[in-house]
Amino acid sequence: MRFMRLLNRFTLILVIAISCSATARAQLAAANKAGVSMGHLHYHVRDVEVNKRFWSALGGQAIKIGDTDVMRFPGVLVFLSSGASSGGTEGSVLNHVAFRVPSLSKVEEAGLTVVPVAGFPGVASVMTPDGERVELFEDAARNLTFTQDPGYNDPVAERHNKAVPTAIAFHHIHVYVTEETVAEVKAWYVRMFGGTPGKRSQYDAVDLPGMNLNISSPPRGTAPTRGRMLDHIGLEVTGLEQFCTKLASMGVKFTVPYARDAAGFASAAFTDPWGVSIELTEGLRRF
Repeated sequence: MRFMRLLNRFTLILVIAISCSATARAQLAAANKAGVSMGHLHYHVRDVEVNKRFWSALGGQAIKIGDTDVMRFPGVLVFLSSGASSGGTEGSVLNHVAFRVPSLSKVEEAGLTVVPVAGFPGVASVMTPDGERVELFEDAARNLTFTQDPGYNDPVAERHNKAVPTAIAFHHIHVYVTEETVAEVKAWYVRMFGGTPGKRSQYDAVDLPGMNLNISSPPRGTAPTRGRMLDHIGLEVTGLEQFCTKLASMGVKFTVPYARDAAGFASAAFTDPWGVSIELTEGLRRF
């Protein structure tokens, strides 16, 4: 279910009441110069309550946005909708997502089964109740470093080269494409979203506030994300209407056109040339 349909029955007053409940809350990252930051992940799951317990153990805070369950983390919101899917991220162009933690031992203490990734000290995986792999990096991991391409000096992207300042934070999305398209994917995300190009360890990458997009070409499936457990990713955009106009002028064909509801929330959606479904939102930052 798209963001607009989740919120169109709620007034701005109710939204603010929900989002201002707390003291310290996990925030989405501030936008880059193009107005873009990481926003959300949207999963279709068999049992929302069971999945909420998993994401809570990982360090997320349960909230409601409209009538949808959402887990809030520093840098990302994880939407959980009940429903069937055509498969997990394994076999999809978007193979997995990853978070950073100061120490993997803390994740184990929370009751989750942590499986080390062979050959990569400080890197491990945990599995959601539906079998989705979530990668974890602790500060001791040696392959966190992000090196910006020549000519770039983005201080926000330097966060990857420092200790994580919170108990958990969103880190990256890893897409698998054919070898001959890696450079094209990298250039496209820089051009469309104002990302900072570079390398995360050995992987070509593009950094956006709150998220590092990693791009590689292992011999895995590259099915589109639409209809998978991780159906789409979301980017939060300041000045979304103008941003959509700009993307349209650059050849983007929207599957869901820009719209804004009475409470001031806006969204649009399209699929990138390699099959990653992307929702653009303006309004999630207040959560």
